[in-house]
Amino acid sequence: MARPRVSVLCTVLLAIELGFFVFIAAGTHGWIIPLKRPSSTDFVSFYAAGSLADSGTPALAYNRAAHFAAEERAAQKGITYNFFYYPPPYLLICAALAHLPYLPAFVVFETGTLVFYLAIVRLIVGEPGWEILVAILAFPPVLWTIGLGQNGFLTTGLFGAATLLVDRRPFAAGLLFGGLCCKPHFALLVPVALAAGGHWRALAGALLSTLGLCLLSLIAFGPQTWHEFLVALASSPGVYASGRVAFTGFATPFGAARLLGATPTAATILQGAASAVAAAFVGLVWRHNLPLPVRAASLTAATPIAVPLALFYDLVLDGIAAAWLLRADGEYRLPQTARWLLAGLYILCLNPRGLAADWHLPIGTLIALALSMLVGIIALRRRESACSVSFWRPKLRSRRPVTPAADDRGIAAAELSAGQADHGPRKSAANLPILPRIFDNAGRLPRGSACRSLSHSAPPPCDGSSSA
Repeated sequence: MARPRVSVLCTVLLAIELGFFVFIAAGTHGWIIPLKRPSSTDFVSFYAAGSLADSGTPALAYNRAAHFAAEERAAQKGITYNFFYYPPPYLLICAALAHLPYLPAFVVFETGTLVFYLAIVRLIVGEPGWEILVAILAFPPVLWTIGLGQNGFLTTGLFGAATLLVDRRPFAAGLLFGGLCCKPHFALLVPVALAAGGHWRALAGALLSTLGLCLLSLIAFGPQTWHEFLVALASSPGVYASGRVAFTGFATPFGAARLLGATPTAATILQGAASAVAAAFVGLVWRHNLPLPVRAASLTAATPIAVPLALFYDLVLDGIAAAWLLRADGEYRLPQTARWLLAGLYILCLNPRGLAADWHLPIGTLIALALSMLVGIIALRRRESACSVSFWRPKLRSRRPVTPAADDRGIAAAELSAGQADHGPRKSAANLPILPRIFDNAGRLPRGSACRSLSHSAPPPCDGSSSA
C-alpha cells in the first residue's frame, strides 16, 4: 500500500479513536448517563501509593485497607479498588508524582512518558515528519494506556531505548534495561538475550542499575517496605488466577487457558511451557547474532508471551517490535503478506478485551502469538539466508593445479593468470572482487575474515557458534 494512503488511513483511524476516547471518558465520569458507582483509572493506585510514601508510611502501600482508603481520598468514595503490586523502586516515581494534585500528576505522568515513547519509536523507525507520529499515536494500545492511566509508555520506552543502544553503547543499554526493575517481570527475557548474545557489558550495566535502584528505595523507604512488598507479591498469583481481573483482558497463555476453561494448575503449566519456548527462541536469535532489528523484535515480541502477567494495554510493547520490523523493511524488505499481517494485528488491537468477551477467544494472546511467530519466520529466513551465503563456494576457473600452501591472494592470482587469455586484459589480484578471496579452502568463512563486505551486517557463522 502506498505511503500517502497509509498516512491518510492512520489519520482517519486516529480521529475515530479520539472520538471514541472522548465519548468513553465522558461516560466513565457520568457525564452522559448517571453511574451506579464512581469510576477511576489505574493511575489512582500509583498516586495513592505515592501519597502514603510521602506521608511517611510507605509500607502501607502494600496494605490493602490503607491503600484503598488512600485511593478514595485521591478520587472519591465508592470507587473500585485497584491493586498495587509494584516494587519499591517504582514507589520512588509514585512518591514524586504525589507531590502534585491528582489530575496534574496524571497529566504529567502520561504526557511525559508518552513523549518519551514517541521519541524512541520514531528513532527506531528512522522516519522524519509528522506522518510517523500520527501512525504511532493511532496504534490502539497507546490510547488504552492513556485512558486507563497505565505505565506502559515508561516500560516500553525503556525497552526501545535499550535495544537501540545495545550494540553501540552496551553499558548504557544495560542501565536502561535495569530500569525495568520498576516492572520486573517484563525483564524476564532480558538476561537470556544478553547472555546468549555475549553482551556482558550490557548485562553488567543492567545488574548495576537494578541494584542501585533497589538500594536507593531501601534507603528511602526502609527494609519494612520491602518486606511488605514481598508478602503482597506472594499473594498476587491467587488474585489474578481467581478472575478478579477479567481473563478477557489478558495477553498471556495463562489468561488464554483460563478464559477457555482450564484450571489454574493447567494454565500455570501452559504458561511455564510458553515461557520456556519464548526464552529458547530469544536465546537462539541472540546467540546467532542476527541483525539488530530481528534481535530487538524477537525480544520485545516474545516478552508478553513469556511473562506471567500482561494485559491488553501492555500490547503497546508490540509497537516496539513492529517498529523494528518496519526499520528492517528498509533493508531486508518484508514480504507483502507480513505487512498485511501487521496491519491486521494493528486493527485487532482496537478492542481486544471487547472482542474476547464477544467471541470467547483470547484475542490479546493471539495478537502476541501472531507477532512472535512473524518475527520467528523472519529470523529463520534471515538465518537460512546467512547460511546459504556462508556455505557458498565460488568455482575457480583455474586450469592449473593450485598448491594447498597458496594463500587466498595467491589463489586469486593463479586463477587470473589461467583465465587471462579468455577474459581480456590483465588485472591485478588486489582488484578482484573480495568475495572469492575471503573463503578458505573448505569453502567456509574463516574466523576474522572481512564478512561485512557481504552485506550491511555480518552474517552469523552457521556452525552454531556466535560471533559476539
